[in-house]
Amino acid sequence: MFKTVRSRPFAALLLSVTLLSGNALAAGSHSGGHDGPHGKQGEASAVSRTIEVVMGDNYFEPESFSVEAGETVRFNVRNEGELVHEFNIGTPDMHADHQEEMMMMTEHGVLKVDRLDMEAAREMQDSMGHGMHDDPNSVLLEPGENGEVVWTFPEDREVTLEFGCNVPGHYASGMVGEFELTN
Repeated sequence: MFKTVRSRPFAALLLSVTLLSGNALAAGSHSGGHDGPHGKQGEASAVSRTIEVVMGDNYFEPESFSVEAGETVRFNVRNEGELVHEFNIGTPDMHADHQEEMMMMTEHGVLKVDRLDMEAAREMQDSMGHGMHDDPNSVLLEPGENGEVVWTFPEDREVTLEFGCNVPGHYASGMVGEFELTN
């Protein structure tokens, strides 16, 4: 169910091939951070527990999570890799849409292999109305950075939820896992 790639040379090669491929993707509809079937932004006062998440090149530790339906969890996320990584909570369809946006960010010079170019993000925002995303279900981190996501999971235990890195090439190389929703 979960694939883990821990080879830094492989991860760097895969990302480089993806970035240089020239396969431009149109921006998809953005459903990333809004309330929906994947849950909603949580209130800090409702947090039942905190989970530490480490991102490496190209893996998550831990590789899976069990959460209760309706539970509010704080995820403290740390990027220990040498590449930019994202921790994003969503359905498989939401990840597919978001990957298109992340590719567009790469094509416009916002998303570099090991850093984010905020000047390019401002230029992209000015010219296209879309630059950096700041959604409550996601954190995009440069190497060495820490971030936090506070999330309330849906009551519906039938929804398929994943956490993944949507930086071009990362999700496809196995940087994705599923949440198990329990009662």
